[in-house]
Amino acid sequence: MEKTLKRFEKAMEQRLLPVKANAVAWLWKRLSGLTTSQLWWMARPLARVVQLLNPRERRVTRKNLGQAFPELNKETRARLATDSLTHSTATMLELGRVWLGDEDAVRESILEVHGRNLLDEARAEGRGVIVLAPHFGNWEVLNFWLSSHFPFTAMYEPPKFTRLDPIIRHGRERMGASLVPTNSRGVAALLKALKRAEAIGILPDQEPGRGSGVFAEFYRRPAYTATLLPKLVARTDARVITGVAQRLESGHGFAIHFLAADEGVYDENETISARGVNASVEDAIALAPAQYQWEYKRWRKSPEEMAKQPDWREKRFYPREVSWLSLKGWRRQLKQRRRNTSED
Repeated sequence: MEKTLKRFEKAMEQRLLPVKANAVAWLWKRLSGLTTSQLWWMARPLARVVQLLNPRERRVTRKNLGQAFPELNKETRARLATDSLTHSTATMLELGRVWLGDEDAVRESILEVHGRNLLDEARAEGRGVIVLAPHFGNWEVLNFWLSSHFPFTAMYEPPKFTRLDPIIRHGRERMGASLVPTNSRGVAALLKALKRAEAIGILPDQEPGRGSGVFAEFYRRPAYTATLLPKLVARTDARVITGVAQRLESGHGFAIHFLAADEGVYDENETISARGVNASVEDAIALAPAQYQWEYKRWRKSPEEMAKQPDWREKRFYPREVSWLSLKGWRRQLKQRRRNTSED
């Protein structure tokens, strides 16, 4: 009975996916013509509704803030959590504007750019640039600006809602960005772009797959951190820069900030380099802690839990196929192995 119920729930979820995707696409289209200030004022009340309907986001955000800023009192962290979830809601509302809205309007909403000289100097020296783009402010605005000014390449994994794939892909590519898959072919494309002295983007705060990371301190606690960056740095002469698009007061626009990465990112030791990546993210968060996406479980895995898996240190760049990242992919591999055994 339980298996039947689970199959029914899964079937219903699959049927609802197109409906949800169409609803999101419709919403993005309707919001694409609004200003950043209008979207911000919509985000404030909507964020409260989201917190009521999805208490998990509020719970995880508060827990993460407690781990990152234990020196703050409970009331201060609670306000910071509310502000953070409001900014996250604003980002979701702004996606339609960035991807589907008028290009000139998006460009005009970027009111300040700080640290551009870091990119210009690297390119003048014939060096590629690796931009660490944490989930801060509106990272799609950062992609818009980067791909408007430099040859820019970034990894891309299609969304669960396949109906949204053309919208997202168009939005990220419309200013000239080149999207590559999240596998070994994508890594090879990133290396080629760096050797051409171009810019590439990396999300430094997503938890990597098993064998693709090491534990490094993030706000004084070990966090499983990707080792793709040290691999790219070791094989190129690239400069590493942290980039964010900070939302200005009352949603009046954005300020792009480019910061020199922590020197540790250039270390040959992957753990030291990963710690440098996390330190660089911390420096960006310090600009406005409320604009970081704290609802992501950054400390989900612990060294103790991973130590129970004997092969977790096995080195991988990326899985050969994206499907390996999913439970379905692993099941397929197990079935293939059993089939091969029976044939033998």
